Amino acid sequence: MFRGKSGKLIKILWHDGLGMSLYAKRLERGRFLWPSSADAVVTITPAQLGYLLEGIDWRMPQQTWRPQAAG
Repeated sequence: MFRGKSGKLIKILWHDGLGMSLYAKRLERGRFLWPSSADAVVTITPAQLGYLLEGIDWRMPQQTWRPQAAG
């Protein structure tokens, strides 16, 4: 998993046993909260990953701003 310098873009490399996939997500508002680490490796749970991808503070989950449908 990689985060852009501005913190608005995140990219994930995923291997499913058959091949590699690259997933990217950009936030319209706010930034991805990134774990700080003395090492280069950080382990997070699947639930924390879900929060991170939704732009929710995975350390203290709570409802955040969500974009409204255009209409």
